[in-house]
Amino acid sequence: MVTASSLTVRAAVPARGFDVDLEVGPGEVVAVLGPNGAGKSTLLSVLSGLLRPDSGRIVLDGRTLTDTDAGVSVPAHRRSVAMLAQQPLLFPHLAAAANVAFAPRAAGLGRRASREAAHTWLEAVDALDLARRRPHQLSGGQAQRVAVARALAADPRVLLLDEPLAALDVSAAPAVRALLRDVLRSGERIAFVVTHDVLDALALADRAVVIEAGHIAEAGTVRDVLSRPRSDFAARIAGLNLLAGEVVRGGAGRGEGLTSADGVFVHGVVDAHCGAGDPGVAVFAPHAVAVYTSAPEGSPRNVFEVTVRELEARGSVVLVTGAVGATTVAAEITAGSAADLDLVPGARVHFVVKATEVAVHARK
Repeated sequence: MVTASSLTVRAAVPARGFDVDLEVGPGEVVAVLGPNGAGKSTLLSVLSGLLRPDSGRIVLDGRTLTDTDAGVSVPAHRRSVAMLAQQPLLFPHLAAAANVAFAPRAAGLGRRASREAAHTWLEAVDALDLARRRPHQLSGGQAQRVAVARALAADPRVLLLDEPLAALDVSAAPAVRALLRDVLRSGERIAFVVTHDVLDALALADRAVVIEAGHIAEAGTVRDVLSRPRSDFAARIAGLNLLAGEVVRGGAGRGEGLTSADGVFVHGVVDAHCGAGDPGVAVFAPHAVAVYTSAPEGSPRNVFEVTVRELEARGSVVLVTGAVGATTVAAEITAGSAADLDLVPGARVHFVVKATEVAVHARK
């Protein structure tokens, strides 16, 4: 049984535009979010030792794994770091038990101890009955359970999960997610979970890190990042609208809110920690947006004239997207309302959202 680990990462790979500085506490599970090509895989490669950064230092529990200044680069198989990928990548010629036993055997354990470790971890992932089966005899969910057991049998201090549920069908994913939640929430090891699925982040992680263009765009608890996003990607994955710009603290008779990069003023409730002129974001939910064919009058609200770009049916509701300046904004309305308004791509309408529904906070 391993004890809780801590990790410090500082690494730069200029050719990939990658430059990350990150500290992870003992037993912490970090969801790594970001668009394709943002640098998520580079982070995993640097941590695992498969890619040496041009500059930087990685320290795990006081043990230096990488230090470019000192010429230190511990090879991948000696880092106590294990990777779990989208595909199980089991050895096709070995039964499940032998696949799991391979990890401790490669670490130097004897045959008997390795077999015992395989038995322990297959039992832990509820796959002991699969011990004698070859990979081709396993379903996707069963194979991923065996892959989890193999990763844990290596007794890693850091576990890297690269979209571990992406290749599973909808019937297998929930069970494997529940398994991973139990394994990761034990607090015994650090884990990084690369995912595009908000459910994975919510179910598995303590903290979320958003990487955009090779840099950390924001970091915080999963709840904070998804409910108060400061980056475009976090807003999209959370299903929220986000406009970036400068915070406005009253004056000029406009009230408080934010002036977007396109010069659009958005009324909103400004966080107490924001100062006038600070970089900020205005965030609001699509279901808070009403759609009108003509501009309404009434209480303080935001009225944006937009051209409908797309309509997407989502069960009993329709997601209507348009643009406010150069920023895409979505409204969520009932299918009946969409029909009554005769909405089609290219239609000119007004998106309306009350100021009280818009949260303005700092963009770190």
